[in-house]
Amino acid sequence: MSEIIEITDSAQDYLAELLAKQNVEGIAVRIFITQPGTPYAETCLAYCRPGEEEPTDERLDLDKLAVYVDKHSIPFLEEAVVDFNADRMGGQLTIKAPNAKMPKVNADSPLEDRVNYILYSEINPGLAAHGGEIKLIELTENQVAVLAFGGGCQGCAAVDLTLKQGVERTLLERIPELAGIRDVTDHTDTTNAYYR
Repeated sequence: MSEIIEITDSAQDYLAELLAKQNVEGIAVRIFITQPGTPYAETCLAYCRPGEEEPTDERLDLDKLAVYVDKHSIPFLEEAVVDFNADRMGGQLTIKAPNAKMPKVNADSPLEDRVNYILYSEINPGLAAHGGEIKLIELTENQVAVLAFGGGCQGCAAVDLTLKQGVERTLLERIPELAGIRDVTDHTDTTNAYYR
């Protein structure tokens, strides 16, 4: 687990100092990623008082502090580095997580991660030229991917072609467990449409 995320000595010193100032017995740090595997992924560090950790969190006991890592974030934290650079203003804590936005997915990854990975690595780059993007809204119990088209795809006259020929075919070919695709976008709004 500690090979997944590196917390440098200077970062450990800095975090241990911050924790000491909290005056809470057993306080730790929790690391998690919001919206992992998407362009909106944010890597977060938070105080974690005893009892605030999730039951599935992985605990790292470092020399100077304890760190809880959100289980779902672990694949996205591979090769992450938490560092602290001291400077005249006091210094800055930095978190570099190169895989936060692009997870390392494989056949065993959750279905949701695999759908997001294909959307963000294969499908959205092609739609970006038209200012469009597709987001996974949810996976239904019967494995239907519910998608929303945004930007230039919303209300676009070519959306049926894009959805059927491109997106649906790509997703179903790459992820055979998917039962189908459902588009929940309001295409009557053509404000940003690429093709009207």
